[in-house]
Amino acid sequence: MKTGRRPIKGLGEIALRVEDLDSMQLFYDQVVGLELIKRFEGAAFLKLGDGHGGHTQVLALFDRKGQAGYAGLEPLKTTVDHIAFEIDLADFAAEKHRLEQLRLVVTTAEHGWAHWRSLYICDLEGHSVEFVCFNSTVQ
Repeated sequence: MKTGRRPIKGLGEIALRVEDLDSMQLFYDQVVGLELIKRFEGAAFLKLGDGHGGHTQVLALFDRKGQAGYAGLEPLKTTVDHIAFEIDLADFAAEKHRLEQLRLVVTTAEHGWAHWRSLYICDLEGHSVEFVCFNSTVQ
């Protein structure tokens, strides 16, 4: 087993299979606020952050319907539980209000072990989306 510090500097990309690429791209653009980097026929790449060493952090949306043998998403077998986006504590209340104004169901949680405060919504295809911030007062 290898010991010592790992060379990983951050998350480079998370990719979701989607059924309706146009709607999901619009959701992550207009609701979540991610900038479109590049759109292809079956994929959209949205910027999460600057990343490390010139590699942009990306949320990739892939429409796999055109692939041979693709039978659709299987919710009981998918390995994605949720995705989380970091926000500032100062933006927490305003972001909660904004999401509620979009008529989204917003739930909140506090995770004392990590001093996190979270907002949760679902995207158009049912993926759980978290907005999380550090809050030193959360116990």
